[in-house]
Amino acid sequence: MKRAFVTGASGFTGGYLCKALKKKGYAINALVRESSNKEELEKLGVEFIEGNLAEPESIKGKIKDVDIVFHIAALYRQEGVSKDLFTKVNVEGTRILLEESIAGGVKRFVHCSTVGVQGEIENPPATEEAPYNPGDHYQVSKLEGEKLALSYFREGKIDGVVVRPVGIYGPGDTRFLKLFRHIYKGNFKMIGKGEVLYHLTFVEDLVDGIILAGETPAASGQIYTIGGNEYLPLNKLVKLIAQVMEKPVSRIRIPLWPVYTAAFLCEIICRPFGIEPPIYRRRLDFFTKDRAFDISKAKKELNYNPKVPLKDGLIRTAQWYKENGWLE
Repeated sequence: MKRAFVTGASGFTGGYLCKALKKKGYAINALVRESSNKEELEKLGVEFIEGNLAEPESIKGKIKDVDIVFHIAALYRQEGVSKDLFTKVNVEGTRILLEESIAGGVKRFVHCSTVGVQGEIENPPATEEAPYNPGDHYQVSKLEGEKLALSYFREGKIDGVVVRPVGIYGPGDTRFLKLFRHIYKGNFKMIGKGEVLYHLTFVEDLVDGIILAGETPAASGQIYTIGGNEYLPLNKLVKLIAQVMEKPVSRIRIPLWPVYTAAFLCEIICRPFGIEPPIYRRRLDFFTKDRAFDISKAKKELNYNPKVPLKDGLIRTAQWYKENGWLE
């Protein structure tokens, strides 16, 4: 029986990954913090390994008798987090995992990066070779972590692969909850023209791609973008979400620049007082930047094949939000 070591196991993607690995017959060591919610993982019968990427000493000696490490954990984007903390978790945390994996004789290391390292896409859909263009401290730290992992893989220190997920969603996700809720309540207003491209990945498809990256020998040293089969203009995505929830979409459009100016002023006023701005420029990227990616490399080299059509995934996600009372 193969044994996997999963970081971020108590999170959204990590939880789905553990379920998929269990179905494939893996034994699982799950790296968790003391404060992590372990309820769902306990049902899977995983072995808990307590540690914290922000505390390197807590990781030392914890990776033993493991075949594959799936490094999913990261400090995600949130207002008020310092550049140093992003670096400590997303870069130095990755370094200690790589070193401990080498010491523990791990056969393959799968590093989960993000398409955010490519920032704004100038010529969509972007391949893995599109230029790096990170737009904030989070994306910079993920880029540094990716480059670090690649250096270990390509210098022969450890066998490994980088995967870059695209727009993850599905039951259990909260990142797209606000969008669904605003559409459900009739509060959503498009800022700008809504012509930017948006690309989503159903979480079950994503973890299939991550496992393939771990199991495909020829993937060593490569980068793979893992996304859904389709991308579409934001206008159409919003209409599709409204359709699956049987709600109308407002035709009101708000010009971009007044909102951008208001966001800039909010940042200036709020940040000296340590208050999170009600709106800030980074949030407007959703309305202004293309996010569309070419997944043909993963299809060809990993035999990756997304199975969940976008509409079906949106239906399942909306149903989960509704069942849990999160749309009201």
